[in-house]
Parts: sequence; structure tokens; C-alpha cells
Amino acid sequence: AKLINEPLVVFVCATTGQGDPPDNMKMFWRFLFRKNLPPNSLCHLDYAVLGLGDSSYPKFNFVAKKLHKRVLQLGGNPLLPVALGDDQHDLGADAVIDPWLVALWDKILALYPLTPGLEIISQDVCLPPKYTLHYLAEDSSHPDGGLLQPTAPRAVASELHPFAARVVSNQRVTAESHFQDVRLIEFNVTGSGITFSAGDVVMIQAQNCPEDVQQFCQLLRLDPDRQFVLKPTEPGTSLPALLPQPCTIRHLVTHYLDISCVPRRSFFELLSYFATNELEREKLQEFSSAQGQEELYSYCNRPRRTTLETLWDFPHTTCAIPPDYLLDLIPRIRPRAFSIASSLLAHPDRIQILVAVVRYKTRLSKPRRGLCSTWLASLNPEQGSDVRVPLWVKKGGMKFPADPDIPVIMIGPGTGVAPFRAAIQERVAQGREGNYLFFGCRQKSKDFYCQTEWEELVTKGFLTLFTAFSRDQEDKVYVQHRIQENRRLVWELLSSRNAHIYLAG
Repeated sequence: AKLINEPLVVFVCATTGQGDPPDNMKMFWRFLFRKNLPPNSLCHLDYAVLGLGDSSYPKFNFVAKKLHKRVLQLGGNPLLPVALGDDQHDLGADAVIDPWLVALWDKILALYPLTPGLEIISQDVCLPPKYTLHYLAEDSSHPDGGLLQPTAPRAVASELHPFAARVVSNQRVTAESHFQDVRLIEFNVTGSGITFSAGDVVMIQAQNCPEDVQQFCQLLRLDPDRQFVLKPTEPGTSLPALLPQPCTIRHLVTHYLDISCVPRRSFFELLSYFATNELEREKLQEFSSAQGQEELYSYCNRPRRTTLETLWDFPHTTCAIPPDYLLDLIPRIRPRAFSIASSLLAHPDRIQILVAVVRYKTRLSKPRRGLCSTWLASLNPEQGSDVRVPLWVKKGGMKFPADPDIPVIMIGPGTGVAPFRAAIQERVAQGREGNYLFFGCRQKSKDFYCQTEWEELVTKGFLTLFTAFSRDQEDKVYVQHRIQENRRLVWELLSSRNAHIYLAG
């Protein structure tokens, strides 16, 4: 609603799903596309749109293009053509963003000259940090406000108020001899107020492992037990959600800083300001320049080098990083999404997920590990301790038919079968038949998830199951071969019975 009074706006927007606006844009999107907005409502607005997309998707930068058109329709004055950043480019979105930004600042400065006495801040000047850390006296006794303390939920579990769910079981569902470790993990959500239906997604807030946290603190010469409070540099800046005040360094590094992500170009740019060693500074400046992007890609992205490993490679600079800049330098740990693999009707007050533990080799000697899946796999509820995971639930993109007579054809190879396990449990509890599942994996004896459960349902007449075990015979057989073999049935379900088809995996 305030947009009508803004003279100049730069929109930066991504696209999610099948060309949808991101979650935090949905309200704005609906507002902007209201039919009753007068066609000249934004005639005072100068604007520019930058899209962040990926050209491997059919609706490439759909939101940016549509937003640009809509603001134009409402009378806005575009400073530049819409910029379409593309993750598929060798240099990533920066290939488009770099020249676009230069042109944008030229336009803005021509239209909105600086007031006399103000200068443009030179690129050589390091900007102040967003927050400053104020250490508390060593003897002050503030308990470390933990994320994972089971608290009485103030509101429905959400990203700002995750529910600390107890891990009930953590069971490996692939044979020990199988190369991939896949887990069926169950959480107890009693008292959380969480409800969900088949197709919904559980969001999990992961944490760094203690060894990495310890290494990071040693490298930066930080005392993990020191307590601090954060103060914003600019008045009006809100403090980061989920960080208790006061907080310990250990809590900040464990629960907040994503030290295992692959660092971005901006990381090297900021780091270069703290370099005391000439060689390190030159390398950091090269990595943050437009010309050095090929080099950076080979050093960082191709081998999936983590932020922590990168800091090891720049030891002189790393020990000179001012703690105030930690939150500018390292992004926060983003929550990870998992399809819910169970139904509340079959397992009240429980959420189950099927997790493939991410582990792979690059040319770096140490195997790469997924932050969240590795952490989840390490949680052992049988050790008697109260093992808890912060989580909340979001609506998923899959909706199953309300009409009990509509059959569903589900194609879920590998862990893609997770949302269909939830759907089948839900539909069976409601007495619905007409469930057809195409499941594929490598070997019947090694990674046939939920085999006993499926076979019982087949016996009871609730499920028609087609399996494809790709490595159990000479020629590889996949779900598409099974669909082709059963094409008459599939076509009959679609043409005569209005079946819905779902694909995940």
C-alpha cells in the first residue's frame, strides 16, 4: 500500500515452483494484481527489476518478467530493461547483474544527484557491520538461551517459533552393504498444535557439528563460552530472529552461521578488507572481481569447498576477522525441507521423514557431507537423552483429490516415495481404494523402502504396486518401463476414471 508514495524502487525477485512468486512476496503479488488498481497509480514511480532465475526451468524468471509488465501497466517508469539473472551461466547470475548494476547506478545518479557535501563511498572502504557484538563480563551468569529447550509453544510452530520435537526413532532402511544410507526418522509433535495432510512438507532447522564449531572458534581465536549481546549499527534494524539475547559464541556458530556452505563471491570481497597478508589479499580480490569468476568457480563451486575450509586456506586473514562482521560474512543456516512420509490418521502426533544422507566425493580429500542429513542421521534417541529437533510444517505443492472415487497414480522412485507413503496411509485410513504406486530403486534386497508395508496393503486390496529394480537383471529397468508395460491400465484409469497422476523423486 505504501508503494504509491515511493519515488524509486529496485525489485529483486526469484521464482519458485512452476513460475510462482516466493513465499515472502505472495501478499504483495496479490495486492499488485488487484483488478481495481487505477492504471496510473504508479505514474510517480521510477523502478528497475532484477530477476534471479535458472534457464533450465520452463518458466525462466517468470515473476520478474510479469512484475516488470505489471508495474509498467500501472504507469511506472522503468529505468532499465528487466535483468534476467541465470544460474546456468558459467558465472552464475553475476554475468547479468554486474553490467546491469553499473548501468543502474548511472541512471539513478543522473535522476537523483547526491546532495552537496556527500561523496560516493569508494570501493576500497569497508562498510560498517550490520550489528556489533558487545561481550558481557566473563563472570556474568546468563544461561545460554537454547533453541532446543522444549518450551510451551507461544504460537503455531513456524520459522520464527519452531517446535522442539523429540526424536522417537532413527532407523536405517537400506541394507548395511548398500552404498547409500537412508533413514526413516520419526518425531513426536505432541502438544505442538501441528496439523498436516499428505503432500505437506516439514521444515527442519539444522545445526553444525561440534568438531566444525570447535575448529571455527580456534581459527578465529574466539572463546566459544564468551557471551555477547547484539546491537544493530543502524537504528531500526531488527535483530536476527532465533538468536537468543544474550548468546554465546558457541550457540551462534552451532545454530546460526552456515560454516559448511560454499562461500559466495561477496564473502571473498568482504574478507579482502581484513587481509593483512599481501598474497592473501591479492587472491581474495581476484576471487571477488568479475575477471576472477572462472578461478573462483574452480576453487569453490566445482569441488564444493566449504566456508570453514576456505578460512583454513587464508589463515592470516581469518584470525584478523573482527567478530562484529561474522553475521555479514557468513549467511545463516537455512531450514531444509523434507516431504512428510506419514499420515496423522495412521500415526497421530507423529511426523516421519525419509532422509537420504548426502555424502559424495570431489577432488578434495574429505568427502562432502550434507549438513542437515548428516546431523539428522547422527541423532540417536536410544542413548536415553532427550534428542530434539526444531521444526515446523508448510503446505506442500501436492494436493490429493477430495473425491473418494478418483484413483491416484503415484510415481515415486527412491526417496521420492515419501509423500506417497503419507498419501497412501491417509487414503487407506479413509477407506479409499484406487491407489496405484510405481516404485523404483536399485536392488530389491538393498533399497526397497517400506517393502513390508506395501506388501501388506497389496494383500488387503488397498494398493496396486509396480516395482522396478534397475540393477537386479542384465538390462536396467526403470519406472518408465513399468508404466509402458501397463499402459492399457494407466490409460483406462486416466480416460475412464479421471485418475490424477503424481510424480516425485
